[in-house]
Amino acid sequence: MQKKIDELIKQRESITAGGGEAQIKKQHDKGKLTARERLELLLDAGSFNEIGTYRQHGCHDFGLHEKTYPGDSVITGYGQIDGRRVFVFAQDFTVLGGSLSHVAGEKICRVMDLAYENGTPVIGLLDSGGARIQEGVDSLVGYGEIFTRNTLYSGVIPQISVVMGPCAGGAVYSPAITDFIFMVENTGQMFITGPQVIKAVTGEEVSLEELGGASTHSKKSGNCHFVATGDKECLEMVRRLLSFLPSNNTESPPDFMTEKGEALLDDEILSVVPEEPNRGYDMRKIITGVIDSDDFLESQQQFAPNLITGFARLGGRVVGILAQQPAYLAGVIDCDASDKGARFVRFCDAFNIPLVTLVDVPGYMPGKDEEYKGIIRHGAKLLYAYAEATVPKVSVIIRKAYGGAYIVMSSNSLRGDINYAWPTAEIAVMGPDGAVNIIYRKELEASSNPALEKNRLVEEYRNKFANPYVAASKGYIDDVIDPRETRSKIISALEMLEGKTVDSPAKKHGNIPL
Repeated sequence: MQKKIDELIKQRESITAGGGEAQIKKQHDKGKLTARERLELLLDAGSFNEIGTYRQHGCHDFGLHEKTYPGDSVITGYGQIDGRRVFVFAQDFTVLGGSLSHVAGEKICRVMDLAYENGTPVIGLLDSGGARIQEGVDSLVGYGEIFTRNTLYSGVIPQISVVMGPCAGGAVYSPAITDFIFMVENTGQMFITGPQVIKAVTGEEVSLEELGGASTHSKKSGNCHFVATGDKECLEMVRRLLSFLPSNNTESPPDFMTEKGEALLDDEILSVVPEEPNRGYDMRKIITGVIDSDDFLESQQQFAPNLITGFARLGGRVVGILAQQPAYLAGVIDCDASDKGARFVRFCDAFNIPLVTLVDVPGYMPGKDEEYKGIIRHGAKLLYAYAEATVPKVSVIIRKAYGGAYIVMSSNSLRGDINYAWPTAEIAVMGPDGAVNIIYRKELEASSNPALEKNRLVEEYRNKFANPYVAASKGYIDDVIDPRETRSKIISALEMLEGKTVDSPAKKHGNIPL
């Protein structure tokens, strides 16, 4: 027996070595950890159980029969994060560049299936040169099987992609379907076609980082949700995200009873919103004042910063927060903000996370550029997502709420459950200035002092229409509240809505305007 045990130990040492010391050194020289080192940091100590340890590719062409490694180019299995089970796969760049073989695809699909069958999140650590060219169509089939599972299990179990190295070609579509994408600066890259192909086809010259690095995808494309400076920080961020998410769509988010803070906010909240209606301010000051222990995990922070999205706790309960950012583009809704918000709302709705919306929106972004980009279609996505969502929805109008932008932000008419407003709220078809220009155009043209007359009419319109009391008198606002009550009112509303159930029309699925 001891001989057998010794042989087992020897084989395990060989497996742990991956592609060998030279390849491991190359990985470290690039500032990257190996796949096994990453799994050790991601999972609770000693909790990892490997699956498919000895699987090997069966390709004999192009000399690949001489390059076989136990487990091939991906490590798969399950473990725990904060005591909760997760399934994982980590591509091993030290083995044939982490390229996806047919066997590697089968291994990944197996842990995805097990995650679905057991109602458990699945996390992929991506670091791969793409499809294994030597295997031809077999490797492409592997990707197709992964994409199918990404799609079928979407909204059933959380799926998280962590881009820690290259992710190129068709491989990028798997993370694109998953719920959240993390990227590591300088080492993580995503692109459909690489710099060399782009130069050959279009003549453009672009670096790997400029084309598909973390900065590009977090600021410009919006494909990336979270950015980290290194592998260790990135994996810590993944663990933090998991603390806000349920294991599957039949469960509620984990209730970590943290220090809740005072129910009533202090007087500082009263000075956040400027007296001047056109001055900006930082909405994060209100968010951090309202939530538990300043624990706010912001998603897509650098993309469409005019809309803030993220996870927090209120009274110990996990919530998804959406809020305009008046400090950027006055908090206007544009195409990118619409996509960002709609995606976030639908994720929260799929996984039973209540929505809290803080509103200060002057409208949709005007201009031909936005119209040409499809603001009608993009804006409708956000509207669709809010109307479709059946989780508890609580909104607070902080200042401006004009026109269609008022409607879309979890309003009463989009099945918002509880709608509050601060006394500073202005709820109208459009701002007083624009309304006066239209309604009193002839009077202003005939006036001997148009500027003075306009100021008078704007103030008159604001007092008569642009306040929360008209909407409240019609039942569109449930209560006008003291800003210091915001936290306690939201917590109370969420407690009341805990048992909410909604019947929606029977259908295969809706047709969101993609």
